[in-house]
Amino acid sequence: MEITYHLSQFDGPLDMLLFMLEKSKIDIRDIFISEITDQYIQAVKGAPDLDMEEASAFIAVAARLLEIKSHKLLPQPEPETEEDPETAFIRQLEEYAAFKRIALDMQAFEKTAALVYHKLPEEYPLPPPSYEITGLTLEGLIAAFARVMARIPGNEDEERPERVRSIIRDEYTVPMCMARILRKVRRGSISFPDLAAEHASRAEIVTLFLAMLELLKLGKITCMQDSTYGNITVSCA
Repeated sequence: MEITYHLSQFDGPLDMLLFMLEKSKIDIRDIFISEITDQYIQAVKGAPDLDMEEASAFIAVAARLLEIKSHKLLPQPEPETEEDPETAFIRQLEEYAAFKRIALDMQAFEKTAALVYHKLPEEYPLPPPSYEITGLTLEGLIAAFARVMARIPGNEDEERPERVRSIIRDEYTVPMCMARILRKVRRGSISFPDLAAEHASRAEIVTLFLAMLELLKLGKITCMQDSTYGNITVSCA
């Protein structure tokens, strides 16, 4: 609420009155504090809401005006080392004006910032890790697997007359064979044939081979082959 004061020597808001006093364009002795307070009270009565912050600021300014005027009207005492009230008031006025300018600038910044919309950062999924397998070929893997399978008795391709076969529950699973391979390679490198037991079944060999490929995919082991049809050496990654 901006109040305009109408005095004999001045018409305008209180900020302008303080400015005129600061520049010595108006003599404080020509200002009647009672007129200012009366006009302020009348303005407050007509206002719908009372701003306590503005009311506190008015009381502080009016008190300072009254103090300065009393010093002008009363006999001047001996000079003291403390700051002159008028000088102190002018300094406070300058600080008040500076803070008011800063507040206006901050309001302008706030309005400008309200018009700016920032795009939130997007989350891009990382590509799946890729593992470079060196020293291995598809032909070599198949050949090594075939050699191990050939060690198992009864794996020859022969016609079996029976038409009905029993389905036996798997004794080996890929997770079980993965754990076995990791236990062995932690003690040192080992060839793929040595991973299987001496009389390993076809199911065990196949499961071990799948487990080795899965560990290779996960990057937990490395496999090396000295030649296309050579043995596969498995090591811990």
